[in-house]
Amino acid sequence: MRLGMTEVSSQLPAEPVSAVGIVASLNKAPDGYRVVAQTTDGSDADLWKDGIFKSKVTRYLCFTRNPGLDVVVDVKLTDIKDALPEGFTPLQETLDSKEAATRKRRLCVRVSPRAAAQTAVYDIQIVAKSKYHLVNYTCVGEINNMFVWCRLGDVQPQKQEVTSKSTSVIPDQTVRKSTGRPDCERQSSGSYTKTALDDVPFVVSEKFHDTKKEMQQVNLMGITIKSLAEIEEEGCGEAYGT
Repeated sequence: MRLGMTEVSSQLPAEPVSAVGIVASLNKAPDGYRVVAQTTDGSDADLWKDGIFKSKVTRYLCFTRNPGLDVVVDVKLTDIKDALPEGFTPLQETLDSKEAATRKRRLCVRVSPRAAAQTAVYDIQIVAKSKYHLVNYTCVGEINNMFVWCRLGDVQPQKQEVTSKSTSVIPDQTVRKSTGRPDCERQSSGSYTKTALDDVPFVVSEKFHDTKKEMQQVNLMGITIKSLAEIEEEGCGEAYGT
């Protein structure tokens, strides 16, 4: 017998499921949570009823796609007496009334940091008939004659503001030039390279600023070396007969 094929949505939701819960009332789900109130064929998706007697107790699965650091990567349905699968957390209480979430069967989820997850759960649907198969979905188990199906997809990294490290470059400016030290500064691609001699003041020593009028005469091999001032003074004296 060929299984029926049902396609809920061909487009993958923008965000993966970040948390799963169970509520006792359809109208008391936490903010941001979507309640799976109906099966894919429009039937009541109450997880508590056994299909024979209608009970006043109701339980509905709900989930949220609130962007955050964690995502749901797997969902399992196990017998209440079975050991808890490694890495999974059981949904033991309803989110609104804090009562027992399920009976006989236990819904468990595995949560992982988004940065470490390759795939995650993007959608959860409930099918009332076992012969129907949801396209692109995986059946995780049966609870009270209903089947829970999950759609998996690749996890995309969250968009974050990227701060680029810019290289410090000296802005375009007039490069100082030195007539006495042409090799101390080089201009290249709008910046210049400074040497160890940059910013060192070059000043002529004070001893070379003024020549003393009375320089000590040096006698070298009988030749007297006179200063320019002394020679000028002697010339003036001869001109005036002094």
